[in-house]
Amino acid sequence: RPFWCVSEIAPTPQGKGEKSHGGDFSYVGIDAILEQMRRKAMKQGFELNLMVVGQSGLGKSTLMNTLFKSKVSRNKSVQSNPEERIPKTVEIKSISHDIEEKGVRMKLTVIDTPGFGDQINNENCWQPIMKFINDQYEAYLQEEININRKKRIPDSRVHCCIYFIPPTGHCLRPLDVEFMRRLSKVVNIVPVIAKADTLTLEERDSFKQTIREELRANGIDVYPQKEFDEDAEDRMINDKIREMIPFAVVGSDQEYQVNGKRLLGRKTKWGTIEVENIAHCEFAYLRDLLIRTHMQNIKDITGSIHYETYRVRRLNESNGHANGVAAQHEALSHEM
Repeated sequence: RPFWCVSEIAPTPQGKGEKSHGGDFSYVGIDAILEQMRRKAMKQGFELNLMVVGQSGLGKSTLMNTLFKSKVSRNKSVQSNPEERIPKTVEIKSISHDIEEKGVRMKLTVIDTPGFGDQINNENCWQPIMKFINDQYEAYLQEEININRKKRIPDSRVHCCIYFIPPTGHCLRPLDVEFMRRLSKVVNIVPVIAKADTLTLEERDSFKQTIREELRANGIDVYPQKEFDEDAEDRMINDKIREMIPFAVVGSDQEYQVNGKRLLGRKTKWGTIEVENIAHCEFAYLRDLLIRTHMQNIKDITGSIHYETYRVRRLNESNGHANGVAAQHEALSHEM
């Protein structure tokens, strides 16, 4: 028989989880790419870098611990002098954890910003945060342009900044507006109303509406940004999220018995506020956005929009500097 006869060719070994299509000669097997991508992603694991920004006492650490159901944020250190608890300037503290769930591994880094908004004069207190975000872009860029660059560049870029708004019930402070106006251009920002259980439902809805109007009036584009909706389906899903922003959240790492079930919540005289109950707060919507539905999109926008904008600017600066030096050398050679 000719060497190319079908009956002589050994069948391709069937991979784990792949379906057999024996007898279907119209089947090519293109759909197997999904299984290949899944296996590769499972081997590599995932990275997520979240920054939390807000005044002290708004429950940033508690919310992070509630989101990932583990102690992923720093505990407050006990200090004897009350004045020492408030940093003199904004500090940047990051802590990384390896989390695994159902065989999926993720390296989670939480970046905290103690000292933000805690001073009497908070002018330019956003600058250290802006510098930190740009420094991570710079580190990634330097790894990218290396001649012998790594096969997989470590990603320390901030994927999302969760901005905590105090539950005043009135309006955004000038500090809130200035921070989000400047930082929304370099990072994905998701604003949340902290400790929302201190507001009545009517106060909460009115506060949310006021904040949305102020964001529009100041040209602040928070995540998910309208211009990055890829199609009509995305637009429909994201419009619903945009109608809820800012999320009114409650965080708690304490469990209570409610109707025979152990639930995360906050106990009051009037009953237990259940963290994951959407009738009580919007924590579940925030968790779904950050982890279950939009995590990859948040990372994609960080890489393809925010980092790309930084990269283009830096390379243009470098080229401009190089052209200037070349022109100077040429002028000197003419003079000689």
